[in-house]
Amino acid sequence: MSELPDPATHAYRQDLADAALAGRVIASHYAEPLARRIAVAARLMKAPADDAELVSELDAGEELLMLDNSLGWAWGYGPDGRVGYVRSEAVRV
Repeated sequence: MSELPDPATHAYRQDLADAALAGRVIASHYAEPLARRIAVAARLMKAPADDAELVSELDAGEELLMLDNSLGWAWGYGPDGRVGYVRSEAVRV
């Protein structure tokens, strides 16, 4: 039995996972992260909700490796490699 990668530093959910995790986790879809810049200071949250646990604070200009951008939230890796959600309007597309 293999252990799943740490979800705090490996982006995977039941519906979507980083393509680099194919073969290690099961997801409906896999995607390559897209490099995007944070347009305005933003909070990286553990879940797509303003009252979710704070993962980190992102400064304008920092990079987000984005895997999903839907329902007002972008999901991916922050500059320190931690996974979380930021408000879509904080991300330059």
